[in-house]
This record gives sequence, C-alpha cells and structure tokens, in this order.
Amino acid sequence: MFGLLNKDMDQIEKELYRSVQGDDELLTETSMHLLKAGGKRLRPVFVLMGGKFGTYDLEKLKRVAVPLELIHSASLVHDDVIDDAELRRGEPTVKAKWGDKIAMYTGDYIYAKALVMTTELKNPRIHQILSKAMVEMSIGEMEQIRDFFNSEQSVRHYLRRIRRKTALLIAVSCELGALAAEAEPRVARLLYNYGYNVGMAFQIRDDLLDLSGTEKQIGKPPGSDMRQGNITLPVIYSLEDHRLRSSLLEELSFIRAGERTVGRAIDLILSGEGVARSEELATRYINKALAALDQLPNNRTKRNLRDIAFFVTGRAY
Repeated sequence: MFGLLNKDMDQIEKELYRSVQGDDELLTETSMHLLKAGGKRLRPVFVLMGGKFGTYDLEKLKRVAVPLELIHSASLVHDDVIDDAELRRGEPTVKAKWGDKIAMYTGDYIYAKALVMTTELKNPRIHQILSKAMVEMSIGEMEQIRDFFNSEQSVRHYLRRIRRKTALLIAVSCELGALAAEAEPRVARLLYNYGYNVGMAFQIRDDLLDLSGTEKQIGKPPGSDMRQGNITLPVIYSLEDHRLRSSLLEELSFIRAGERTVGRAIDLILSGEGVARSEELATRYINKALAALDQLPNNRTKRNLRDIAFFVTGRAY
C-alpha cells in the first residue's frame, strides 16, 4: 500500500529512534519504549507521499515527517496518563511502566525533540502551520476532558473535537510534505483536503473498533473509550435512539461510578443503528477525500493515496 516508500520509511524509522536519543538515560528509554511498540506511521507516510507531488528530497522531507510522528507520539503518552491506560498497541504504556510523572515528562521531552528537528527547516510557513496544529490539538484534548461522560454532546461537537485531535495532524502531514517539496500551492491545498477527510474517517473508524474489535486487534481492552468517559460517535447516535437512550444512560452512569463493566453498554450500542450510521458518515468523508484526489495530477502516489483511503474505511486494526 505504501508503494515505493518502504525503503524510505525504513530510514524514517531509524531517524525516529535517533531523534529521541539524549543525555538522560531514563527519558531515552521511555521514549524508545513507546516508539518500539510500533504504529502505522501514517503521518510520515503522508508527508513522503505529499513530497511526491513536488521535488522529492528525503533529507528535507524527513525533517517534517519525523517531527510529525513525534508530536503524535507525545500526545499518546499524555493521553494514556489522562485515560489511566495500561496498554498501548498491546504493550504496557509508559504511564503503566514508569508512572504518571515520568510519562508526562516523557511526552514533553518528545515534543521538544520534535521542535529541535523542525528548526532545521527554513520555510516559515511550515513552522506556522505546525505550531497552529499543535495549539488546536491541545484544545481538542481539553475539549475531550471537559466532555467526559457528557451524554448531551452533539454530533457537531464530536466532529469538531476529532478534527482537532486527529484529522488536523493528518491533513497537515499531507500538506507539509507538498510544501517541503515545493509543490504548487493548489496541490498542497488539495492534499490538505484529502488528509483532513481521511483523518476524520480514520478517527470514526477507530471509535467503532473500540466497540467491535478484540483486544488482540486493537491492542487494548474493547470499550476503553467508554470506560474512560469518552463519548464517541456510535454512542452519541445510540443515545439519539429513543429505544436505547434510557437503558444506555443508566449503563453509562453505572460505568462512571465504577459499578459495572462496559459489556452491557456495548451490547446495547451494537443492537441499534449507531454503528451503521457512524460507518455511513465515515464513508462520506472518504468520498470527499477521493474527490480531492481526483483533482491531483495522475501518478503512482495518487493511486497509493486512494488505496490508503479504502484501507481506512475497512481496517480491522
């Protein structure tokens, strides 16, 4: 699916490991623990693919690709502290292994390492876009905390939150790859639109997998979002169903009080139309992403981006 990028992605992976090396052995160890747990590395891939629409230069592009993956990784470390998560990608979280304080400083350390690497880029527009995205991500995280167990939130509110938390960083990955490769501004904008819509679909699909996937598939116990109070799209849609609302609200109150597991709530959600409605919305976002792709120059990378869009819609992990 990544086409001809496998060799270059090997270089990105090595650069990720090199980037978190430092004088403090513990921070290096905790950062490496997170990175070695793996991940899809979608953001670096999108950077490199965006670069294929301009003058492709791996040395230049890696100074965008690695920081974006580091920023994403740092946000995961902080998320796991907030969510009190024990597993990430099937491995113990930094928080579970070293505690909250070390985990928070690990996240800060990884953020700082990302910023150090971006200073090597001379294009001020790249710095402006990246810094704004980090601000928006922080706002999205705060919105999620504020809305824990908020059963009255709307679909619109949810979509705005996942735009900030997930879709924006994927969108700017596509855009910044093009900008770093000095592609035409119109191409960079289309890639941003593609990445934004893929990112929205990706997060919706992630929220669905949290309810329907197995622990082996998703690397954490099913229903983790609901257990932590994160009300996702299929839950919101299910609460709109008058046949399920009262029972689901009761289950959510028990979960919040720690008096019940999430099993009954998941069964209620899966029995209604919330999953199908969520899948339908994810498909609408993918169709918008494909519409943006149609306006890009024809090349092999365009076909790879199309494959990724379809992968996001049907992925099981």
